[in-house]
Amino acid sequence: MRATRLRRVASTALAAIVLAAVPLARAQDLPPDQLVKGVTLEVIDLIAKDKEIKAGNRTKLIQLIDAKVLPHFNFSAMTALAMGQSWHKANAEQKKRLTEEFRSLLVRTYASALAAYAEQKFDFRPLRAKPTDTDVTVQVRVLQPGAQPVPIDYSMEKTSSGWKVYDVMVGGVSLVANYRTEFNNVVRESGIDGLIKNLSTKNRSLEGAGLEKK
Repeated sequence: MRATRLRRVASTALAAIVLAAVPLARAQDLPPDQLVKGVTLEVIDLIAKDKEIKAGNRTKLIQLIDAKVLPHFNFSAMTALAMGQSWHKANAEQKKRLTEEFRSLLVRTYASALAAYAEQKFDFRPLRAKPTDTDVTVQVRVLQPGAQPVPIDYSMEKTSSGWKVYDVMVGGVSLVANYRTEFNNVVRESGIDGLIKNLSTKNRSLEGAGLEKK
């Protein structure tokens, strides 16, 4: 139950960083904190005004994420972190499959949480980093009426194509670390191919649920 709850919170955190509606060339030039703030607010507004998404069109929501959000995440790094030592046991083809399946899992897991953020307010904390830093943490607080703010910390690294997210911390809980125990358990029992099959099965199940809600 605890792992499920943490995963749900973490997936909601990922939803908060929907990075879209900013031309890629411009996004590459933005500091990480400005990138997170500007595009988060703009995309939340876009989703709030989309009647089809608000009506529950998961397919359209996933298409939006796939086209606009994914370029700002380093899924290869996220998958490697989630795998831990097990990553080194995988060959090149297995790593490719794992990254693809993990990406699909994350997208479908938090897609349904996006619409909820249309009514939320955010507190974007000042970036505590030097101009020369290439690995930073962007802090955001989700303000909830009648409840404590939810702290969300985005670990980001500077790459040749701009700043990329490689981990998300919610209340001190790492998204990738949250998956690591589950992944390692599956690898221990069924091997790397068993984990790929496990992730593929989950994605097909989520895809089927999404089609029902289209």
